[in-house]
Formats: sequence, structure tokens, C-alpha cells
Amino acid sequence: MAEQLPHLLRSDAQDNRDRVLDAARALFSERGLDVPMRVIAREAGVGPATLYRRFPTKQTLVDEAFIDELATCRRIVEESCADPDPWRGFASAIERLCVLNARNQGFVNAFMSANPEAEMFTEHRVSLQRQLAHLAQRAKRAGALRRDFVMDDLVLVLLAGRGLSSVLPSSREARALRFAELAIDAFRERGEGISVGQRRR
Repeated sequence: MAEQLPHLLRSDAQDNRDRVLDAARALFSERGLDVPMRVIAREAGVGPATLYRRFPTKQTLVDEAFIDELATCRRIVEESCADPDPWRGFASAIERLCVLNARNQGFVNAFMSANPEAEMFTEHRVSLQRQLAHLAQRAKRAGALRRDFVMDDLVLVLLAGRGLSSVLPSSREARALRFAELAIDAFRERGEGISVGQRRR
């Protein structure tokens, strides 16, 4: 039991951290970065002392929440690019990025307006666009992605998807998935590949 205690304490601390970050991202998306720390603690179900022990300042919490957001985005792109089927990987990237974009766009906008020169975001964007461009080329060579596709087309879809952040949270993911399905179908070379809806069935 004595050997298990440190592991249990670490697990509990990690759970608290995850709940705080989840609550912070949701509240930042809905209300901007001015949400009081006590409100975040209450939403996460932790005491103020627990919150401040892990995040001693509001800026620390904002920065770590954003870094986690970037890590999630990077993981989506890397997993999609690793798919041996380039069209399936490309479609998966669009679908998952649209959902992430709709869910947390309010937070990303708030962070970027408060940190307009954030270098980590610029480096992150350039790196992931390069990986997605390579994936798109593979999908074209496989005959699944329309030949006139350019990366600006994907950027346009993600920009358009930002409007979904105004949809009620309860239906936001479903709307984002539908939006992604329509976008993927538009990108598909006619007569090749399958749509997201067909993949699910």
C-alpha cells in the first residue's frame, strides 16, 4: 500500500490538472480570458488552493491551456499523416480539426488577441501546414483528392468553420461534423474515395 500511495497521489494531481485545464478552455471559449480564477476552480470541482498550487498565476493557466490546445492539434495532424491511406488520413484531419476549431475557437481568438505576437502559434501553424500539404500530395497521387486542391482551400474551410463557435455548445460538435462532411465531399475527386458519412457506416 505504501508503494501505491505516491502513484495514487500523482494520478490525483494529474486528474485535477486535467479538470482545471478542461474547465479553463471551456470558460475562456465562452467568456474570454477575464474569467476569475475562483470561477474556473468551481467549474473544475477543485479548491482555490489546489488551483493556485498548480497554476500560481492566471497567465500560467492561460499559457498552459493554450500549449495543451496546440499539442492536441499537432497530435491530430501527426496521426492523420501516419495513416497509410492518405485520403482517409486527409479526411480524418479535416473532420477532427473542424471539431477542435468549433469547440475552442473562442479561446484561441481570445488568446491571440491578448498575445498577438505569440511565436509558438506561428511556428505551430507553419509546421502543421507543411505536414498537411505533404499528406494532400499523397492523396492526390492516390487519385482521391481533387487535382486543383491547394492548401489555401483547407485554410478557407477552417476559417469558415470558426462561425460554428457561435452555435450552442450542445449541438456544436454535430454541426462541426456535418460541416466537415460537406467539405470533405467537396475535396474528393469525383468517383474516388468515400465521404465521412460513408466511412462511419
